[in-house]
Amino acid sequence: MALLAPYLLADGRLPVGAHTYSAGLEPAVAAGLTRADIPALLRARLHTGVVTEAAAAVLALRAAALRDPVDYAPVQEALAARTPTAPLREASAALGRGVHRLARRLAPGHPAVTALTRLHPRPLRPVTLGALGAVLGVEEEALVHGVVYDELQTIASAALKLLPGDPLDSVAWIIAAEPDAARTVAEALAVRTPAELPARTPPLTEQWALEHDRRERRLFLA
Repeated sequence: MALLAPYLLADGRLPVGAHTYSAGLEPAVAAGLTRADIPALLRARLHTGVVTEAAAAVLALRAAALRDPVDYAPVQEALAARTPTAPLREASAALGRGVHRLARRLAPGHPAVTALTRLHPRPLRPVTLGALGAVLGVEEEALVHGVVYDELQTIASAALKLLPGDPLDSVAWIIAAEPDAARTVAEALAVRTPAELPARTPPLTEQWALEHDRRERRLFLA
């Protein structure tokens, strides 16, 4: 399973509700972002919020490996503090609920899974991804690559609905972002403690998320 698990985590068809999320693209488009700006948005996301989320996921995976007992609270609290906008925390918790549900279905009694129920407020998505990674036997680097790829693919997929164009552009965008993605992976893996979790909050993303939360007509929750 450890060989298949990274592919599973990176598959947009995994039934955890990820289709409801645009990784900030819809709010950005509403603020004036164009299709030509998407490659720059991908790079910006990789060097800001994605570093934080990928590092949090691997910290949660390491916490799950201790098992006696598993304590995600330091990671959860550090991540919440670095996600200051309520709509983005709520979106992360909503996505985390889907990942948690899958983890419970696969291994309801696993210490990495049962520890999630002790988190208050609800576990954020990177924490639940770390727990699911523990259940599936995913290595640290594979998990971080999955988080990074998921961000790129989420934006590229959402662009097909929000800024229609040649679908092959999506592939080209992701391939072009590979050098930035590699740096993000290395930086996330280098984080050793919750206190070291990068605080890379992009101000425009936070502002757009607040504006998006007040809109009555939208395709994605964030």
